[in-house]
Amino acid sequence: MAAGRLASPSQLFIALLLVSLCCLSCNAKDDYRQQCEPSWCGKHNISHPFRLKHDPEKCGDSRYELSCEKNNLTVLYLYSGTYYVQAINYNNYTIRVVDANLHKDNCSSIPHYSLSSYNFSDGDPYWIYQRRGKGGPWWDKVHVKLSKPIIFLTCETPVISPLYVDTAPCNGAMWSSTSNGHSYVSVDERLFVSNLREFCRIELMFMISSQLTKNNSYIDIHNEMIYGFELTWVQWGCYIDSDTNKVNCSRLALGARAILGALCLIVLLIYKFKRRHLSMYGNIEEFLQSHNNLMPIRYSYSNIRKMTKGFKDKLGEGGYGSVYKGKLRSGRLVAIKMMGKSKTNGQDFINEVATIGRIHHVNVVQLIGYCVEGSKRALVYEFMSNGSLDKHIFLKEGPSSLNYKKSFEISLGVARGIDYLHRGCEMQIFHFDIKPHNILLNETFVPKVSDFGLARLCPLDESSLTLTAARGTIGYIAPELFYKNIGGVSNKADIYSFGMLLMEIAGKRKNLNAVAAHSSQIYFPSWVYDQFSEGKDIEIEDSTEDEMKITKKMLIVALWCIQMKPSERPTSMSKVVQMLEGETEALQMPPKPFLYPQDKPVVDDEDNPETTWPSSTQSNDDSKDSISLIQNADN
Repeated sequence: MAAGRLASPSQLFIALLLVSLCCLSCNAKDDYRQQCEPSWCGKHNISHPFRLKHDPEKCGDSRYELSCEKNNLTVLYLYSGTYYVQAINYNNYTIRVVDANLHKDNCSSIPHYSLSSYNFSDGDPYWIYQRRGKGGPWWDKVHVKLSKPIIFLTCETPVISPLYVDTAPCNGAMWSSTSNGHSYVSVDERLFVSNLREFCRIELMFMISSQLTKNNSYIDIHNEMIYGFELTWVQWGCYIDSDTNKVNCSRLALGARAILGALCLIVLLIYKFKRRHLSMYGNIEEFLQSHNNLMPIRYSYSNIRKMTKGFKDKLGEGGYGSVYKGKLRSGRLVAIKMMGKSKTNGQDFINEVATIGRIHHVNVVQLIGYCVEGSKRALVYEFMSNGSLDKHIFLKEGPSSLNYKKSFEISLGVARGIDYLHRGCEMQIFHFDIKPHNILLNETFVPKVSDFGLARLCPLDESSLTLTAARGTIGYIAPELFYKNIGGVSNKADIYSFGMLLMEIAGKRKNLNAVAAHSSQIYFPSWVYDQFSEGKDIEIEDSTEDEMKITKKMLIVALWCIQMKPSERPTSMSKVVQMLEGETEALQMPPKPFLYPQDKPVVDDEDNPETTWPSSTQSNDDSKDSISLIQNADN
């Protein structure tokens, strides 16, 4: 069918016929199930709607399949997790389960996978709410919450708050990917990203019985996790009768559900053939639904307008859209990035939510929330009052506001942020666009890595990625993204970009200078290498001996990071951090860096849409190569 046409009447009739046949088939299956005898696994009676894996196909509902495993353990596999069944109550339609990774005699044991209320939605086999009441229509009933969330956190500094319960009684209860930090849990539903303590990050979310009414000791909370949490299989249109404690289902509601389903199918067909150009928005919604356990808050577009006072204060503009200053109801300032039209099916938006949405680190900009309404997409970030790093290291006139000690602290902070992205999360995050413009500074000049539009995720057990096109900003892109014969694309691409950034921070100038007085100074890293090789120091006006040593260390580390071949660079960002924290005298000189290898690059403007290419008339300032989340320098 041609795009833009309505579905034909015959197609709609066939669709409705299929819906009717499905309903008849479901009724037939219900009759079949009545003929099945209950199965047993240990002490558990397995009856309709449940079934065991090896029961006859006519028995039970495949959506409620359980497994009877060794030692007669009844197991439920749900959302990638493994749960032991503790009890099944057929009178009130609840099943109580516990994570298989939790152990009664080991209070340091924690759930293996995250699970929260965001995983459950209407129409799913299981649900965490029940409708209860006496007689009358099903919709006039009270929602009862069976389970509620428990949040596992790691904080860099101790926290004293009624919302945080210390895990100190269980010394092994450390779930952070790093050994440093203080571990806490919270069962208070008032804890959101917007009021998460600074220097704290959420490591895991899980479910706990709603019977736990407040934060007790961690031992008590762990015992509650061992008890398990309850789910119900009561469907939409049904409720628990308070007098009989049994389930009543409204035939009217079920009939309405079938009619509603048919209408939805018709709308879906019309939508599919009439509005194909909406596929981009569908991709985004599909991603958000499948990853709805992410912690950022979803705002409406009207909320975004209120935060920005009608988009009154514009902070910057770039290839991905515009950025506006806003304020939350709590008074906190935010930077709101309004995404422009995209040629990548919203992939840039998905990249940012998928990567930065799941992490919280002092050197990574915090994503507070997002908005998706049709073509309108926005990202809400913490506000960075001191702007981007390029505004401080590339000043054309006057002294830089950053001394060499502060420049070193910023460099070390950026390195730690990238290191966290590479090894501190469930998946490796490769940024692919590290440059001064994407390093933001807060009010105390703490650096934060930002702009994850080009980022990619990679499993922890894999060391390389396959890319169909180069990505990043010219001058910072690792050469292996262009040259196929020098090595694969890995975390070392970010190491190269960081090296170019570090070279510019230390030298307070661009690495490429086409109007340099001497040809040897056109490529700054080569000139630095030659100076060191000849036993000369880089002269810094009015600098102390300590500042000279700090600068030399930064430049040597940068020279290691920007080696042409990935195999000659540091093995990881952790190694780079170690080199920066170490003594200058312990560093050896690397081979001389080159701007180009022997072979010609494989570069095609049309095949590399995700690469930022400076124009012939563009100045050395790269601030327009991507969106800024900060205030303009002249504001």
